[in-house]
Amino acid sequence: QVQLVESGGGWVQAGGSLRLSCAASGRTFSSYRMGWFRQASGKEREFVGRISGSGATTTYGDPGKGRFTISRDNAKNTVYLQMNSLKAEDTAVYYCAAATRVSMRAADYVYWGQGTQVTVSS
Repeated sequence: QVQLVESGGGWVQAGGSLRLSCAASGRTFSSYRMGWFRQASGKEREFVGRISGSGATTTYGDPGKGRFTISRDNAKNTVYLQMNSLKAEDTAVYYCAAATRVSMRAADYVYWGQGTQVTVSS
């Protein structure tokens, strides 16, 4: 079992930045690929990005490409999502998730955090 807890969400003005954190426990953190997803009210869950177990490889979906950066610190069992140049359309609940396979599909992630709300206002 892996337990994931997101933090760092909140309210921010358009153009601002936030850094989300996801703390993991329960298993060897470095053995998991970690992903970030988001879901806005009335919208389907979107793939934000992923990072390999070692942190050497990252992949980003369209929503935050060029603005968001994923990193991880395996010594701290933590993965981060740095979000810059935030837009109102970025408003959503952001989730971190863990998978044992390389994937951009939410269905392949078996462990999920409870999510943290990000609200971007103009």
